[in-house]
Amino acid sequence: MRRLLNHYERQRRSGSNDPFRALVRTILSQNTGYKNVAMAYDRLEEEIGVTPEALAGAPVERIAEAIRPAGMYNLRSATLKRVAEAVLERFGGDLSAVLDGPYLEAREALMGLPGVGAKTADVVLMFEAGKEIVPVDRHIFRIARRLRFVPERASYDEVRLALEAAAPPGRHEDVHVLLIRFGREICGARRPRCPECFLNDLCPFGPDHGG
Repeated sequence: MRRLLNHYERQRRSGSNDPFRALVRTILSQNTGYKNVAMAYDRLEEEIGVTPEALAGAPVERIAEAIRPAGMYNLRSATLKRVAEAVLERFGGDLSAVLDGPYLEAREALMGLPGVGAKTADVVLMFEAGKEIVPVDRHIFRIARRLRFVPERASYDEVRLALEAAAPPGRHEDVHVLLIRFGREICGARRPRCPECFLNDLCPFGPDHGG
């Protein structure tokens, strides 16, 4: 883990200071590229507004048209409207108190919202509440298995806990962000660039793939 952190420059991503906005952006980002997420979010902000009140009061068809660049817009528009309604009903439109609570309680509350799974909840809690956790996406799953951090059939939480244990104090966000970068740039799913990988000598997967 130290080698990964030393290889890349430290890149910090600041939170939005608005948990609901962060939740909406994270829902839009599921299996979607950054540029399309940014385009969809900006259109949603401009055409409707990214608040629980605005989304709960908007026709689902209008939300769908606004977030079209993110893909799966019919499904996501319904999810966003339901999330907004639930946040208004359960939390008075403000998730701040939820994020201020203990990690497991906050996570459970977020996962109780429509369409919010473990990764989405964890991303919001890491970036917006500063929780020392490592959310796991498809890149991180792949890397953790290839490096034998976890067994092949490890669950989401097993991978998360293994990486959190390996992360130096105060560097959990960096581990999350840089593992995703490493997965995109070097440890790809179909064409891993093993010969040029700076972790090649430590990786059981590498020697079988050109290392």
